[in-house]
Amino acid sequence: MQKLRTGDEVVVLTGKSNGQRGKITKIITEKGRVVVEGTNMMKKHVKPNPQAGVQGGIVEMEAAMDISNVAIFNAKTGKADKVSIKVQEDGKRVRIFKSNGELVD
Repeated sequence: MQKLRTGDEVVVLTGKSNGQRGKITKIITEKGRVVVEGTNMMKKHVKPNPQAGVQGGIVEMEAAMDISNVAIFNAKTGKADKVSIKVQEDGKRVRIFKSNGELVD
């Protein structure tokens, strides 16, 4: 079970987007990287492709960052928090916040 999932609200801990919050849009598990909306913006030069209807120019998009550079946002405390996995009595695995022990989902 992954500690972070697509759609989780996270806080960026390091880099040029330090302190910014956003939702995870993509997780690249093979490389251990995540894409967070609105953070780690980069400019990419795109060639025009009339067959696909793509207009050329400079496009601003989110770049992937290492998964260790983000932490899940705890709404109760208003801060970034760590996540652990707990097995309940019925055998179901759930994610909990380490600071207060409450369920993430």
